[in-house]
Amino acid sequence: MIRQRIQLGLVHVAVAMTLVPINSTLNRVMIKELEISAALVAILASVPYLFAPLQVAIGSYSDRHPVFGFRRTPYIFAGLLLCVLGVFVSPQVAFLMSENPGVGLLAAALAFGAWGMGYNLSSVSYLSLASELSGENGRGKTIAVMWFMMIVSIIFTAIAISRLVEPYSPEVLQLAFTEVAIAALVLGVLGLLWLEPRHTETKAEAENYTFREMASVILKSRQVTLFFFYLMLLLAAILGQDVLLEPYAAEAFGMTVQQTTRITSIWGVSVLVAILVAGALERRAPRRWVAQAGNLGALAGFIAIVISSIVGGTALFYTGVVLLGIGTGLSTVANLALMFDLTLPGYVGLFIGAWGVSNALSRLIGTLTAGVVRDIVNQFSGDALLGYTIVFILQSLMLVAAVIMLTRINPSAFFTQVKTPGLAERAAMTD
Repeated sequence: MIRQRIQLGLVHVAVAMTLVPINSTLNRVMIKELEISAALVAILASVPYLFAPLQVAIGSYSDRHPVFGFRRTPYIFAGLLLCVLGVFVSPQVAFLMSENPGVGLLAAALAFGAWGMGYNLSSVSYLSLASELSGENGRGKTIAVMWFMMIVSIIFTAIAISRLVEPYSPEVLQLAFTEVAIAALVLGVLGLLWLEPRHTETKAEAENYTFREMASVILKSRQVTLFFFYLMLLLAAILGQDVLLEPYAAEAFGMTVQQTTRITSIWGVSVLVAILVAGALERRAPRRWVAQAGNLGALAGFIAIVISSIVGGTALFYTGVVLLGIGTGLSTVANLALMFDLTLPGYVGLFIGAWGVSNALSRLIGTLTAGVVRDIVNQFSGDALLGYTIVFILQSLMLVAAVIMLTRINPSAFFTQVKTPGLAERAAMTD
C-alpha cells in the first residue's frame, strides 16, 4: 500500500503543480505587467469552481462506464492532459488578451475552461481511486501522504518558477510554464502506471446525491446550517486573497516577478509547518480551539499585510504572509476534523457533497469579490493600492464574522438536532 500511496501522491502533485503557475505567477503578470482588469482575471481564476458541481456526475459516470476495465485511470489521465494543456497555452492567451482583447478573451475562456474541467475531472477521479484502494481504515493515512506531497510540490514549484522567470520576459515566462507542464505530465503518468487494478464488472448503482438532498441535510440542523455558512465565509476570506496577493506585493513594494512568485513558497512552508503542529495538537486540544487559533492567525496575517503598505515595510508584509499560512494550515486541519464530527454515519457521501458545495461556493465568492472590489475602488479612486487594501480589510471583516460564528458551533449538539432519516424521510428527500 506504501507504493500505491506514493503513486496517488504523485498524481495529486501533478495536478497541483499546474495550479501554481496559473493561480500565482500568471495572475500577477496579467494584472500588473499586462494591466488586465483584476475582475476579469478573478472570473477566469474562478472557472474551476464553476465546474465543481460536475464532480458528482463525473464520479457517478465513471462508476458505470469503465474504459478497458479501468474506472478511474482514463478519467484521471484525460483530466491531467487538460490541466497540462491549460498551463501550456495560458501565457499565450494572456499576452493575446492584452493585444487583441476580443479574440484573447475567447481564447482565455477556452484555456482556463480546459484547465478547470481537467482539474475537476482528475481530482474527483483520483480521490475516488484513493478511497477505493485504501479502504475505510487506511483512508486517513493515504490522504495525509497525498496532502503532504502536494504542499511540498507547491513549495518547490513556486521556487522553481521564481528562478526560471528571472529576468522576466514573455519568452522566459512561456518556457517556465512549458517546463512545469512537462514535469506535471511525467509525474502524473508515473503515478498512474500499474496503480488501478482492472475491473471485470460495472457498478449497477453509484452513490449520487441531488442539490435538493444536500439542501435538506443543511437545513435540517441549525448546527449544520451554521457550519456550512461558517465554512463558506472562512474559506472565501482565506482563499480569496490568492488572486491579488502577488499583484499587491508588486504594486506596494515594487517586487519583481521572481520575488512575488516566492510568496507562494513562503506561504506553503508556513502551511506545512502548521499542519504538522495541528496534527500534534489533535489529541491535546479541542478542535474548536485549534480552528479558532488558525482563524485568528489568518486574521493577524491580513492585518499585518494591510499595515505593511501603510508603513512601507516588506518585513511586516512577509510576516503577514507567514501568519496567513500558519492560520490556513491550523484552520484547515481542525475544520476538516470538525466537518467529520458534523457528518452522520451512513450518509458520508451526502454530507461530504454538502461540504464540497460550500468549499466551491466560498472559492468562487472569495475570488470574484476580490477582483471586482479591487477594480471598483481603483476606478473611483484612481489609487490601485487602495483597491487591494480595501479587499484585505473586507476579508479581515469576513474572518471576524467567521470567528464569531465558530463560537456558536457545538458538535456535541449536532446529534441532538439531527436524527438519521427514517424510511419515510428518505423517500420524501428523493421525490
